[in-house]
Amino acid sequence: MKRVVITGAGSISPLGSGVRSLMEGIASGTSAVRYMEEWAGYCGMNSHVAAPAELKDEKKIPRQSRRSMGRMSIFAAQAAEQALADSGINISQVQPDRMGCIIGSTTGSAISISKAFEIMLFKKDLSLLPSSMFFQCMSHSAAINVAQYLGLTGYVMATSAACASSLQAIGTGFEIISSGKQDVLLCGGAEELHPSVTGSFDVVFATSSKYNQTPHQTPRPFDKDRDGLVCGEGSGIVVLEDYEHAVRRNAKIYAEIIGYNTCGSGAHISQSDDKSIIRCIKGALNNAEITPDEIDYINAHATGTIQGDKEEASAIREIFGDTVPVSSLKGHMGHTLGASGAIELIACLLMMDKGVIYPTLNLDEAASDCSGINHVAKPVKKEIRTVLKNCFAFGGINAALVCRKH
Repeated sequence: MKRVVITGAGSISPLGSGVRSLMEGIASGTSAVRYMEEWAGYCGMNSHVAAPAELKDEKKIPRQSRRSMGRMSIFAAQAAEQALADSGINISQVQPDRMGCIIGSTTGSAISISKAFEIMLFKKDLSLLPSSMFFQCMSHSAAINVAQYLGLTGYVMATSAACASSLQAIGTGFEIISSGKQDVLLCGGAEELHPSVTGSFDVVFATSSKYNQTPHQTPRPFDKDRDGLVCGEGSGIVVLEDYEHAVRRNAKIYAEIIGYNTCGSGAHISQSDDKSIIRCIKGALNNAEITPDEIDYINAHATGTIQGDKEEASAIREIFGDTVPVSSLKGHMGHTLGASGAIELIACLLMMDKGVIYPTLNLDEAASDCSGINHVAKPVKKEIRTVLKNCFAFGGINAALVCRKH
């Protein structure tokens, strides 16, 4: 089996464009959550907070490529360009059928889907649908648009597993490269904000609604006063590479992926389940051939929902006890859904590099049902050799990835 390393990273997040902006926001304890005045006209919505990302410089993408991109795919294309530049890879110097991309999302462009239905339902004239709109709405929109824009001709795939999408994309890329079928893959996810996105969580009572007037105080992962998640948007893309390929070109290596696992709970369509989370994490550790005491830091999924945080804390407590530092980054930028696993993994890579663990923003007092684990309350200086990244999604889909500093 081939060894797989991460050699590049790119990010568009609610904290700004680029990995530097992402890390500066996290290090300074910044919250990108705000009250969405433009959503005030929607009836039946309880949550009016979100963490939007800034869409800028999109016209640097030629119109011929951009016309088939929704907001989500533009984020993915920009993050992919950043990741490629960071890696130093010249696409033309990689065997064409040996380089591709795997980029996931919850759905296609939510904005474009909404516009398409508005045309069909209210104007009742399908001839008004732009010819490029279908390509914006497809569930694999981000993957195909990035591949077309960059001219990638190897594997092109899209994972669609809601909040686990981008971590599944990275895990799938790890498995494909380790099997020797590709040399380089751009992997990650993308998501965009729209009232329908927050509304879909709102109707199942998963959103935060108590802090509409004090948006920076939510979400509150693991906290006793948590009341739900806050939706965000953006994209995270990492460059995965065959280790020998990376060494031959003298690449900078952030970390090596040493273990991955994904599984379903079979228990509930919307509620997390600690038993299946335990199975998922143990599977990732077994795949990495390491024991729990070899993990130096756990980057939790922890979105601030009552059930989700409770079940994840229970699983971590069962496997690791209270010895391994745990934190969530959702307090800074909300839940970027299909992009969250990749964006947060990128932050983990930079924490490994700096030797610092950043705390969970808005965690003032851990809830009793989230106790018994090692919550990080302030920045901790520590050598971080091995990291566990968790993602858990609606549908009972779990994913866990283990990375080791190179």
